[in-house]
Amino acid sequence: MAHRTAELSVDDAVRASVSYDQLRAGEDGFYWLETRPGADLDRGTTVARWRAGDGKRDVSPKNFDVASEVHAYGGGSFAVAAGTLWCVAGNGLHRSRPCSNEPELVSHGCFGDLTIGDGELLAVRESEQGDQLVAVSFTGASQMRTLVTSSGFLGAPRPGPGRLAWTAWSERDMPWDACEVWTASYSGHGGVENPVKLAGGPEESAVEPQWGPDGALYFVSDRSGWWNLYRWNGLTVEAVAPIAGECAAEPWELGYMSYGFLDDGQLVAVVQEGPRHRLVVIEPAGTVRPVDLPYTSIKPYLAIRGTTAAMIGSSPTAAPQVALVDLAGADPRAEVLARPEHAGLDRARVSTPTELRVQMASGREVLALVYPPMDAAADWRAPVIVRAHPGPTASCQLRLDWQAQFFTSRGFAVVDVDYLGSTGYGRLFRESLYGRWGLDDVDDCAAVAVHLLSTGRAVPGQVFIRGASAGGYTALHAVAKNGPFAAATAVSAIVDPDRWAQTVPRFQRAHAKRLGGGAGPVRAAHVQRPVLLIHGTADEVAMVEDVRELARELTSLGMAPEVLLLPDVGHYVATSARAGAALEAELTHYRSVMADAANDQQGSHRGKR
Repeated sequence: MAHRTAELSVDDAVRASVSYDQLRAGEDGFYWLETRPGADLDRGTTVARWRAGDGKRDVSPKNFDVASEVHAYGGGSFAVAAGTLWCVAGNGLHRSRPCSNEPELVSHGCFGDLTIGDGELLAVRESEQGDQLVAVSFTGASQMRTLVTSSGFLGAPRPGPGRLAWTAWSERDMPWDACEVWTASYSGHGGVENPVKLAGGPEESAVEPQWGPDGALYFVSDRSGWWNLYRWNGLTVEAVAPIAGECAAEPWELGYMSYGFLDDGQLVAVVQEGPRHRLVVIEPAGTVRPVDLPYTSIKPYLAIRGTTAAMIGSSPTAAPQVALVDLAGADPRAEVLARPEHAGLDRARVSTPTELRVQMASGREVLALVYPPMDAAADWRAPVIVRAHPGPTASCQLRLDWQAQFFTSRGFAVVDVDYLGSTGYGRLFRESLYGRWGLDDVDDCAAVAVHLLSTGRAVPGQVFIRGASAGGYTALHAVAKNGPFAAATAVSAIVDPDRWAQTVPRFQRAHAKRLGGGAGPVRAAHVQRPVLLIHGTADEVAMVEDVRELARELTSLGMAPEVLLLPDVGHYVATSARAGAALEAELTHYRSVMADAANDQQGSHRGKR
């Protein structure tokens, strides 16, 4: 194995895995959510603010976890107006006034997509009966008015000149499959009248409506096969700038803002092409101009003020950071407002990826990002960890992941696979896994592993697969058949799609049904390789009881798995207080399998003497 630098500690890998989300512009600066994993750090999620001359500081109440459970995955958890912070916590909607130390509970319930309107707060409120768009006055007794009601789902309440826009989709659909953009007459503190559907339907996902400075309503639709920008001028809908790429992210959360408007009339958008993101400026005539930035991955949270765009960007050598870019000059530079790494990691060496394209028998290509062992030679050969991303509509992220570097600094190669169903390749590719889940995704991951073995990169018997959530289901099915993988790690895994469809939150029930009909449940009798199961006991997306039952069945068959149950941890293990324990367990799992294989090999050699 190639010489390598000092191993990255568990503590450093976890501490540097800070998550930044929901970036937005405020009256006095930029705000975002900050989640700091690790037991020795401030737990939970806080609202941070940066403003010129003052720098960055937390502005939400101390020990107050800002988190929305709307539609299971949250989004739009806070808004700021006139110095008052409106935010969502577990028991409802709160507001925190400048002179108060304690947040005030405004209403019990499940809220998200908080948006500032004309003297009032707009939001989505969810219940088991459906969704409502509601409005809360900034003054007085904060009485709540219902504007729109649906037995399905609502999102993106966006006030415009005398109108309100929003999105809607049915309980039979996911928003990336079929989502509609609606608009209606509306005035602050009034009601909604004469609603009209502008876009979307059974075969079209229309998302992220925003009112432009020209008074037109903009939105993103995949009617062309790609999520592209369109505008409605009050009479007709027209394409803004056709691009062979995704101008929106798969809408797992509310509150995404993948584009915005400069004060000179130009539009700024994030475009995803495979695992890469880029920033573009779209001129009023539709000309698309790329912006040269050091980022290859940009989250769907653009915040615009004047000619300045704030973003959460990252690259193979920079973990996600909050940065400010002035787009008025000829040579835009990124000013970093917040970054996750402490000073001790500034000089840390990291593994950077290469793109790998593997041809499938069907003729299509599978793209993977290959991170070699840190400081590896050009002809490196190493144990390999193949990672199946969650979703399965997510995608590989071409960005520095300190938890991946934890393994590359210990001599492993890490490989991220954009298997069938991933976002970044158009609607048809995204839909192609329906009815094939646990089959084609497994084949794609296995094909990448076989390629690495056949080219001499991977060490036989030392190729592993790991995945979280839907990726955990992929990983388990990958070792439930004869293939290249020596072991699997399944984090927050879905085990039985049919049972999952009955227990999953209502937002994802349609997804469970559309994915079904593929490989079916993971059956203990079919598992052929060692398995590590990591699961939070408070996971409300993939229930821990399914994992416990699989572990019991495997044990009864003599295939006792390694099991790590994390008390009080939800679906997101990597950003939890127990992220370090999960990393250590995964490393121990792989090393144990490698040691057992080495012992078996030595025993075989002794037997031949």
